[in-house]
Amino acid sequence: MSNDSSRDQNVERRDFIKALATVPIFGFFLVNLWLKLKKDALKRKNLLVDLVQEKKPPVVIKNRSNGKHLNIGIIGYGGRGSHLVRGAGFATKGWTDYAYKANQENNLHKAYATFMSQDDLNCSLVGVCDLFDVNADLGIDASKNDVGPGGKPKYHAKRYKHHTEMLQNDDIDAVIIATPDHWHSRIVVDAVKAGKHVYCEKGLTRTFQESIDVYDAVKETGMILQLGHQNRQVEANDKAKEIIDQGLLGPVNLVELTTNRNSQWGAWVWNIHKDANSKTIDWETFQEPSPNKIPFSSEALKRYFRWRCWYDYGTGLSGDLFSHDYDQLNQIMGMGIPKYASASGGIYFYKDGRDVPDVWHVTLEYPDRDMTVLYSATLSSNNSRGNRIMGHDATMILGGQSNAGGVGGFRVEADRESTQYRERIEKGIINTKYPIYNYSPGSKQIDGVTSATSQYFANKGLLYAYRDGKRVDPTHLHIKDWLDSIREGSQPKCNVDVAFEEAVTCAMATESYLTGRRVEWDPIKRRLV
Repeated sequence: MSNDSSRDQNVERRDFIKALATVPIFGFFLVNLWLKLKKDALKRKNLLVDLVQEKKPPVVIKNRSNGKHLNIGIIGYGGRGSHLVRGAGFATKGWTDYAYKANQENNLHKAYATFMSQDDLNCSLVGVCDLFDVNADLGIDASKNDVGPGGKPKYHAKRYKHHTEMLQNDDIDAVIIATPDHWHSRIVVDAVKAGKHVYCEKGLTRTFQESIDVYDAVKETGMILQLGHQNRQVEANDKAKEIIDQGLLGPVNLVELTTNRNSQWGAWVWNIHKDANSKTIDWETFQEPSPNKIPFSSEALKRYFRWRCWYDYGTGLSGDLFSHDYDQLNQIMGMGIPKYASASGGIYFYKDGRDVPDVWHVTLEYPDRDMTVLYSATLSSNNSRGNRIMGHDATMILGGQSNAGGVGGFRVEADRESTQYRERIEKGIINTKYPIYNYSPGSKQIDGVTSATSQYFANKGLLYAYRDGKRVDPTHLHIKDWLDSIREGSQPKCNVDVAFEEAVTCAMATESYLTGRRVEWDPIKRRLV
């Protein structure tokens, strides 16, 4: 564009605004309308519609009932376990009654409608194993409830006291594992050796050696493993991967991932059930794999229900919240296991006897990719900082409330010093004040997400996803992906190879924090240095 034409346009613009301003109220309205239209036009023009190669979003596949009917068992029917079972199509009568009533009183509560619109996955819940009698009874109740996407259940569940008893049942095809982390490796190895396919909630293992044991057992038996990262089913991540794969960010040298929470619940200070005691909880079995054992007491009850606060049973932020963000990034960028990991932090706010930090950071180095990944977390502030993939030409901001009006999406902002977009910026085709790409799943749909913890997961895209315009629980999609893979003999989205990459990365971060040194991954000898 020449300087003369630019001057002419500026003069015309000034004259137009000046003329409108002579008409008192109506002129003011028209001036603001004109400016808004110009701004909207610039935003539309700013989108890289000629560069982004859009793909058709995946559709929810229906009518799988003509496939093999599968019998599943649940090992660990707690808070997360009950949600996983719900994803398979089974909920307690108490939950369906509550969700139905909540929807009748407020149509923003869509949990009931979302549950009832799930695909019938053609499976039966035939086994429940939990060390807490109350949870075991709830699991049995869920297996009998007629209210669900599949209607009246074909079979009811049997209660098992120990997972090894359940695995002896030849009628069970697959098991869902939602126990605390310190039991994961034992149950996974036992299950695949017994010929059962496995869905295991993250984190995959508590220690590095356990990750090696699980990987080898799954590979040797050929059974199908799905790691419980429902974000693998979030459409926004597929879209973000398209942007990355097309090189629209330019060289990416730095990624920042963050976690911000500020509540007792968000810090794993979960409720101790009123009926929990030495008779209703099998405490000795619970602590069997833990390195440090204590007799049953009020302290034991705290550890049973708030297990994420101790390294005896989990890995704290590493295997819990960091694993979500790592897996999302690995899904989008496929960077795998880092060469080096360095972690730091401490117990600065929750002085409640825990030994896992409430402020924690880790740096992952990928020298072969010329890239560093930084993760920073606090459990005592809600000041959300967001996740950013920073490229030379543009930055992708993941999650949170997007400019397009939804949660769990992302936007891409051009860098004013970009090489790839320099000409477009100079010509005014791109204005760096506005995003060059915006994606928001569900767009203008509103949901009754109220608690701080639920809002955190909603912003991460973990509460619901959209497929072909339909609101779907991503946990249901993830369970479906696993069962479909079992029937088809294929690999699910978060298979054992992906799970191993995460398990090793989290183990490196945990090891670095506990030892106070930088940890290196040796892929040849499969060991930490």
